[in-house]
Amino acid sequence: MKNLFLGILFLAAGAAHAQSDPGFGIKAGLNYGGTGDISDSTKKAYENPSSDIGYHIGVFGRTGDKLYFRPELVYTKLNSTYEDSDFSMQKLDAPLLIGYEVFGPLNVFAGPSLQYILDTDYDGLTLGDVKNDFTVGLNVGAGVSLGKLGIDLRYERGFGDNEAEFLDTNGIIRDGSRIDTRPDQLILSLSLNL
Repeated sequence: MKNLFLGILFLAAGAAHAQSDPGFGIKAGLNYGGTGDISDSTKKAYENPSSDIGYHIGVFGRTGDKLYFRPELVYTKLNSTYEDSDFSMQKLDAPLLIGYEVFGPLNVFAGPSLQYILDTDYDGLTLGDVKNDFTVGLNVGAGVSLGKLGIDLRYERGFGDNEAEFLDTNGIIRDGSRIDTRPDQLILSLSLNL
């Protein structure tokens, strides 16, 4: 059964046109990880793999052939769990990716991601404004193109410190109560060239 599946996958990849045509498309998928320190996210992923799942949906463009440029505009919703409470963040991402078609349907890519935080929410507590609404991160990943359909897996990490502070009922910042809002996540996407 495994050999049959691999054979079908190989034939489909060989028969499919590579997703190398210039153009645009739509994409959507799941985000795993969330916000905070990479060691915390890795530990949480191992201990409770069903937590910290978010999603994204967006559009992309592409120019170039073997070496290509792929800008994207994506709405992202992240979820993270901190001490039995949920933190969520909504943001607009604009990854500016440079990619290379390695061979056949396989490609690799990397580039900066411009991020604008739309909203943050922490269950049961009031959060102050995030220190910086606009941040920059890094995307690096690999994908497979099967005709108009593409699948990619990437890692995203935000640069620099960016925190939200807890406020008490009077709107006063509570000492030492901050959440690191930098994204630290794995992103699985399905894309369709239009």
